[in-house]
Amino acid sequence: MSRIGRKPIVIPAGVEVKIDGETVKVTGPKGTLTQKVHTGLGLEVEGNELKVSRPSDDRQFRSLHGLTRTLINNMVTGVTEGFKKELEISGVGYRAQKNGNELVLNVGYSNPVKILDTDMITTEVPNPQRIVVNGIDKQAVGQFAAEIRGVRPPEPYKGKGIHYVGEYIIRKEGKAGKA
Repeated sequence: MSRIGRKPIVIPAGVEVKIDGETVKVTGPKGTLTQKVHTGLGLEVEGNELKVSRPSDDRQFRSLHGLTRTLINNMVTGVTEGFKKELEISGVGYRAQKNGNELVLNVGYSNPVKILDTDMITTEVPNPQRIVVNGIDKQAVGQFAAEIRGVRPPEPYKGKGIHYVGEYIIRKEGKAGKA
């Protein structure tokens, strides 16, 4: 059996999990998330734990078992703690600033790039070289951070651009001079 799928999900105080057929709804202090799950998988709430079970060891159910458990666990984590991704800007004159609910990026283009926050995703700019993306949906936070990074991905020669904090950029050597 799946090691991840067998682990029960601990539901903290203040979080409510509702299972309605194939839909799981998790409500907590930070908001509400819903997720559709496969109808063949069994979901049972016992006290403050939620357990995911599979009807058989078919390949399809084995692959969905751990996935479903992880998706629901991420929903519980999101509505209690939330998720965040940090991005860093490298380059002379490259900077970010917050203008209301709008993120303004000056990253070497003739005009600044403006990105609006969504209702579930917020951005913060603690300093002009750093961007923090916050939200309750892990997938949406990662996608929004990837879109920001896609505005000016890091280039391999000087390392200029937007990259995740802790991301290693493989550097290339420039042109070799005449010998």
